[in-house]
Amino acid sequence: MNLKNIHNVFFIGIGGIGMSAIARYFAANKKAVAGYDKTPSQITKDLEELSVEIHFNDAVKNIPISFLNKDKTLVVYTPAISKNHKQLNYFLENDFKVLKRSEILGEITKSTFCLGVAGTHGKTTTSSILGHIMAEVNATSFLGGIAENYNSNLILGEDKISVVEADEFDRSFLQLSPNIACITSMDADHLDIYGVPEALQESFFAFSQKVSDTLIVAKGLPIEGLTYAINEDADYKAFNLRIERGKYIFDVQTPSEKINNIEFLLPGNHNVMNALAALAMADVYGVSLENIKKSLATFKGVKRRFSYKIKTNDFVLIDDYAHHPTEINAVKSAVREMYPNEKVLVVFQPHLFSRTKDFINDFANALSKFDEILLLDIYPAREEPIKGVNSEWLLNKIENSNKKLTNRTKLVKDIKNSASKIVVMLGAGDIGVMINEVRDQFLKPQENEV
Repeated sequence: MNLKNIHNVFFIGIGGIGMSAIARYFAANKKAVAGYDKTPSQITKDLEELSVEIHFNDAVKNIPISFLNKDKTLVVYTPAISKNHKQLNYFLENDFKVLKRSEILGEITKSTFCLGVAGTHGKTTTSSILGHIMAEVNATSFLGGIAENYNSNLILGEDKISVVEADEFDRSFLQLSPNIACITSMDADHLDIYGVPEALQESFFAFSQKVSDTLIVAKGLPIEGLTYAINEDADYKAFNLRIERGKYIFDVQTPSEKINNIEFLLPGNHNVMNALAALAMADVYGVSLENIKKSLATFKGVKRRFSYKIKTNDFVLIDDYAHHPTEINAVKSAVREMYPNEKVLVVFQPHLFSRTKDFINDFANALSKFDEILLLDIYPAREEPIKGVNSEWLLNKIENSNKKLTNRTKLVKDIKNSASKIVVMLGAGDIGVMINEVRDQFLKPQENEV
């Protein structure tokens, strides 16, 4: 497929974080870009400012006339879109070139030197750190989150080197052809797709076989490759970790060199692991350790990954995308590390009925470790309800008496009634919008006092 012959690109689900990065890429390359999404968002607003035409009603009549020329139009869709989607079915029935998001990402990057970041946790932060490092060599990076340094999920460089988030959902990462790759973790997830954890592991093995040059893996994973770890023997070892002036300082031993006093702003050992994976990939590629060190010191993070919405002496509000028990535990460890003597309230919105059902006991154990718990209803995303699977079921399994159900209407009041000074809001659904409403309500009294 010759992308140079494509004039128009139409995205179905254009507001998705992975889809919008590709839409930005085509817009930057002077293609006509348009698309559909279910609801307006900050992402769709930002795309519209780039002259991307977006509509929010699934009707064939809403497709711009110029995009109805099938010889000049490529259609890209996300697997999260319903099979009954009218526009998608119109394009399929009329023999347009229609690709999944993962397929077009594979097409864009197959002619580049590709660095792929895979894993059930840590993909977005690791690929964003790596993209920040590789910006020095003009790599183009497609990210699964908004990198704070760029306020974008696309770091636009040249077409010779690419950094991609290799997503295991729907086996998407098997469409990629990475030269260098890492695997951060292989915990069970997406069992609605895979059925059993063993099938998920098999897909990671298949991904590892597609890596042409070097594979880097977190130590302990059952896949051969260069290893990385904290305070353990590994090909890339971070050690001498300490917190100074609110940031991590650590040393790294590579297979051939040692570099001291790396500074890194993101809290939590899991983020040091993410930084170490990115360092290893960039080092294998050939970026100097001194330049990697400079990039790590200036990396500001990813939106909705331990993002501070309010940070004062009296109140802290933290936003994080964590939606799997392992991720919740990582946030808990980071917040305890930063605020060891404070009470912590967690507000959690479960994501998907199937994931809640598959990991109900693990979710309950992870949430029980906070001082107070507020539970929102399950965010369904692409799923229909499952009988008996709801937030009340999860609440009853949490072994902590300071717990209750809440909703969007009561949320601010419930947080204000809490004894905790530290509040973390977790989840992959529309809790990312709710937290801005909470922030605004807590900032209002301060604004009025001025």
